[in-house]
Amino acid sequence: MRRVIFETPPNLETLLRTRGLTIYKSEPLQDLVIPETTHINGFYKKLLHYSFRIFLRDVIKHQEKFSVKDVAKYASPEVTENYIRFMVEIGLVEPLGKEIFRLIRRPIRSFGVTLEWLLAEIFKGDFGLEAIWGVKFRRPGVGGDYDLLAKINSSLLYMEIKSSPPKQVYVKEVAAYLDRVSDLNPKISIFFMDTELRMKDKMVPMFEDELLLRYPNPPKIRRMEKELFSIENKIFIMNAARSIRGNIERILIEYFKPSFQFA
Repeated sequence: MRRVIFETPPNLETLLRTRGLTIYKSEPLQDLVIPETTHINGFYKKLLHYSFRIFLRDVIKHQEKFSVKDVAKYASPEVTENYIRFMVEIGLVEPLGKEIFRLIRRPIRSFGVTLEWLLAEIFKGDFGLEAIWGVKFRRPGVGGDYDLLAKINSSLLYMEIKSSPPKQVYVKEVAAYLDRVSDLNPKISIFFMDTELRMKDKMVPMFEDELLLRYPNPPKIRRMEKELFSIENKIFIMNAARSIRGNIERILIEYFKPSFQFA
């Protein structure tokens, strides 16, 4: 029995307990926008498309009443009409009148919770990892939500998930993220923004400034490729350009890349 216990890899809850952490709350349903189980798979596939996520953010913004024009920021009117028709078919949106619609489940404060759910589904479905989202711990010290935690190769992964564009993210949020990384001490952490805008323009400089405040010799931020960045191969910064799944995969490949060298 001892041998079996020793050889059994710890689950995510056990990994957290070894850090003195017990989950108080997780995966809140209050602001989650997902359909009934029979439509989950189709909805998940739609959410993988950046234009649909932008559309859904606008639906939530105009949840009491919206037209095609109100939610066609990133896609053509024709594509947006198809998105609305899909949302009606899966029971998330209802017509109010001619060309006017509303979200059925209201009020929804933001798209953030649904985005966290999506990322957890990606980690579970595409990478076969145990993952949990929207985590809160009941203890003094560093507060806030841990947007996503996952177990990877018996190690802990933490992901910060931002649904807002870079112009709505401030230095204090980068500082809070780094505080949580320091407090949790995951093997790997990812700061993700659901945008296709450049990370180098604003987000990377904010990280550089914050690291400079914290360390006399701050670690360098290295561009892996395009808008993927690495800090000491432990903290990674990514956006949604190309695909979320592809970017996560590229980060994991980078993290687990063999470093053995002959003497």
